[in-house]
Amino acid sequence: MAVRPAAVADRFYPADPGVLASRVDGLLADARPTGRRPAALIAPHAGYRYSGAVAGSAYAQLAACRADVTRVVVLGPAHYVPLTGSAVPNVDAFATPLGPVPIDPWARQTAAELPGVTVDDRPHAPEHAIETQLPFLIRTLGPDIPMLPVLVGATEPATVARLLAALLTGPETVAVVSTDLSHYLDQPTARERDTRTATAILARDTQAITSDAACGCQALRGLLRHAAECDMHVELLRLATSADAGADPARVVGYGAFMLTP
Repeated sequence: MAVRPAAVADRFYPADPGVLASRVDGLLADARPTGRRPAALIAPHAGYRYSGAVAGSAYAQLAACRADVTRVVVLGPAHYVPLTGSAVPNVDAFATPLGPVPIDPWARQTAAELPGVTVDDRPHAPEHAIETQLPFLIRTLGPDIPMLPVLVGATEPATVARLLAALLTGPETVAVVSTDLSHYLDQPTARERDTRTATAILARDTQAITSDAACGCQALRGLLRHAAECDMHVELLRLATSADAGADPARVVGYGAFMLTP
C-alpha cells in the first residue's frame, strides 16, 4: 500500500499520538455542537496553537452524523506547488500520528474523470492544508473514515462546483473546505476584512471572495457556487485571528469556521 507520509507533524500539530488525540479532543470539547447535520464545513488549516479552537468549532458539528457519514471530501489550496485545475493523489492513504486515513477509490475515480482534475501526488507531498484536517476527522468520524483529498489551484468556481456535485451524492458524504482568511494584517484591519469575507460567505457571493481574503479562495468559491445551486444555508460558527491565541497583533492571520446545511 502506497502511503503519503505526514509532512507537518510536530510543526502544525503534535506528533505524539496520545498528545495529539488529547489536544484534538480538548478542542472539540470546547466547541458548541448545534445538533444540525452539516453537508459541508469550512475550517482553517494553521497550526493548532493558533487556529485549533476555530477548527474545533467546525468539526464538533460532525457529532450529529458520526454514525451516518461514510466518506469525506477535503478541498484545500496548494501552497507549495503551482497548480492549474485540481489534483487528487495516487497513493492509497495519508499517514497521520493517529494512523492512516484511506483514500476513497470511488471518489478518486469519479473525480479523475472530470475535466480539469489530474491524479498527481506531487502537490500533496508537502501540503499542510489537508493534512491538518485529518486528526479532526479521525477523532470525530473514526479511524477508518475514507476521504478524498483535492488540492484546488487556478480554476473556475463552476468547475469546482461540478466536482462537488459529482461527489456529494447523498448525506453519507460531507465536504470540507480548508482555508485561512486574511494574512499578515494588523488585528483591527484583519477583523474588518474577515468580517466582510464572512458576510460574503454567508451570502454565497463567490465574486467577493478574493485571493487576499482567503488563501483557499478557489475551493471556497467552488463550494459557495455549489451551495447556491443546491440552495444550502451557510452559518458562521466562529471568527478569530492568531492574535486571539497570543500571536503578534501587528501581523495576524484570520480564521473562520462555517457550516453548510441543506
